[in-house]
Amino acid sequence: MKKTGLLLTSLLLAASLVTACGGKQDAASANGGASAEQQTKIKVGVTAGPHEEIFNKVKEVAKGQGIDVELVVFNDYVQPNQALDKGNLDLNSFQTIPFLDKFNQDHKTKIVEIGKTVTFPMGLYSTKHKKVEDIPEGGVVGIQNDPTNRARALLLYQAAGLIKLKDGVKDNATPLDIVENPKKLQFKELEAAFLARSLNNVEVASINTNFAMEAGYSPKKDAIFSETSDSPYVNIIAVNEADKDNPTYKKLVDIYRSEEVKTFIEEHFEGAVLPSW
Repeated sequence: MKKTGLLLTSLLLAASLVTACGGKQDAASANGGASAEQQTKIKVGVTAGPHEEIFNKVKEVAKGQGIDVELVVFNDYVQPNQALDKGNLDLNSFQTIPFLDKFNQDHKTKIVEIGKTVTFPMGLYSTKHKKVEDIPEGGVVGIQNDPTNRARALLLYQAAGLIKLKDGVKDNATPLDIVENPKKLQFKELEAAFLARSLNNVEVASINTNFAMEAGYSPKKDAIFSETSDSPYVNIIAVNEADKDNPTYKKLVDIYRSEEVKTFIEEHFEGAVLPSW
């Protein structure tokens, strides 16, 4: 009888524990959240600055939908794709389609877009001049040294009326394609991340918005010339080709492109960063 009583007590205790655990899981589901065991972890590469800030908001929203995002922050445009290709990241968010196309071509990688994110209008910045017209003859000016951003920068200098490029070069433009340079500007190529820190050493420099903002510059207030809102250089979320149909990654893209994240971008960046949706 004693053994029977002990067995019955043990069974009742086990049943109560199962019920209690089940109650917690049901409560989590009722609240629209996910239990720790249900969380899916994704490692995302971003560049420091706006991309990081936006994805911190995405991370916050994703947490409530069962996706645990770990951010890996980079300070250049090469390592995020290298890390993705090696499998050290699940996806990244920092680059434009022309940049990715060139990277794949040069490095024989198979990285693809799974969603568009935001546009960062590139601008010309100067600590010495308030207008493009004030840039002196023979002045040293800064541009990015990676092929895609270098071409984009030269097109920006052309749009500002400072140079004229050979017809048809577009995304393949280099300083050798300059056919008119009335101010005889000298183009100095630097890493994109260093241009904002080098403004005191040049007359003007083309700077990507994320690096400009990281250095404390406001694209709307401090750029003396910038791309317009119809810039073709929209940024993307990218993955290895083998993962392009991963449903969890697609869900993360949908979270990024949600109204909640869009509102955050519009309010936080006040027009310096433009949502693509």
